[in-house]
Amino acid sequence: MANTILVGAQWGDEGKGKIIDVLTEQAEIVVRTQGGNNAGHTVYIGPAKYVLHLIPSGILRPDKVCIVGNGVVLDPVGLVGEIDGLDKLGVPVTPANFLISETAHVVFPWHRELDGQREVRKGNNKIGTTKRGIGPTYGDKAARVGLRVIDLVNAARFPQRLRERLEENNEVLKALGAQPLDYDKILADYTRAADRLRPFVANTVTYLHAATRRHANILFEGAQGTFLDIDHGTYPFVTSSNTTSGGACTGSGVPPNRMDRVVGVMKAYTTRVGEGPLPTEDDSVSDLLHGMGREFGATTGRARRCGWFDAVATRHAAMVNGIDELAVTNVDGLDSLAQIRVCTAYEVDGKRIDYVPSDCEVLARCRPVYQEFPGWQTSTETITQWEDLPVNCRHYLLTLAQLTEARLTITSVGPAREQTMFL
Repeated sequence: MANTILVGAQWGDEGKGKIIDVLTEQAEIVVRTQGGNNAGHTVYIGPAKYVLHLIPSGILRPDKVCIVGNGVVLDPVGLVGEIDGLDKLGVPVTPANFLISETAHVVFPWHRELDGQREVRKGNNKIGTTKRGIGPTYGDKAARVGLRVIDLVNAARFPQRLRERLEENNEVLKALGAQPLDYDKILADYTRAADRLRPFVANTVTYLHAATRRHANILFEGAQGTFLDIDHGTYPFVTSSNTTSGGACTGSGVPPNRMDRVVGVMKAYTTRVGEGPLPTEDDSVSDLLHGMGREFGATTGRARRCGWFDAVATRHAAMVNGIDELAVTNVDGLDSLAQIRVCTAYEVDGKRIDYVPSDCEVLARCRPVYQEFPGWQTSTETITQWEDLPVNCRHYLLTLAQLTEARLTITSVGPAREQTMFL
């Protein structure tokens, strides 16, 4: 498989967890490189459903090593809960198959409080954050005042550094009208978490470079999607990390010349959680998918906003990420439709454009220009071979790849491993 970066080519929730799980069969190491427990990957194995937030979904396969890289912001209490939850499901998480970067930054209760307070104060201009404290933690990282895992597991220095940061942040919280947080409780909670996590902490950069020297196959797991990237997304309605392929390098310490391919994951339609422009949003698509009991967030449970496939957006994603190959998921969600629309351009201010505007206000005014395709109106859920898909379905999928300007290599018609086809 070589070293593969996997990214979301839309607004997140593209089914990356399932594709990562499938690709992990060929990998030795799976690395999460950005984001925090604001993301969720859902994987179905037989009748069992696994929802993961920080631990790479490679943990569900034996003999794989999973790593939380330096670019991740880590809630240690939440991570301990995730480890315990997997243990109850019979999935072992040990220092032999799971490592945490010692330089990953730590999410604290004041980050979550600040996240919530800022969202409330935005009112109608809210971003739609999960309120998990991700943005404020990355803010502290950029301001060079954050605490890292290496500080958390150092029992001698952590109490004093915690006190310093809490005193400053309690003043901020009080100024916002929020209650100050209790030092003793945070110290006790985070010390317990540190004791549990200490055996997993390592210098993951040197570990990964040793792996590249022996030509190990490494899969770099992305969270969220291209249009939630802090630099290349629909700012300010974005997350606080680089969700595009470049983030895999900075978030792991593995340089670009050690990467071999980029796989972009996208749905056969478009969805988005949270606020911000979504040019192809369509109530009929939302009603269809929600009525099928799908398109609800793995982390928040919120109903996702749904729309037709946006080829303008995915073409931009292919350009920014350098996507070589495409994996198209949730094809079965369109099985019942007689006609399917695809956005091939935008119209805005009397002009037709074929790119995604950088100005979010301009993007919000964009109206999609659609091309219609005949549906296949038959179930694809039990199909396991590309050649057995309906002709109209295959034509639709190949057209999506052509419009995106990348090669289609994987198609998925359901959440299970066996509902995946390789072209």
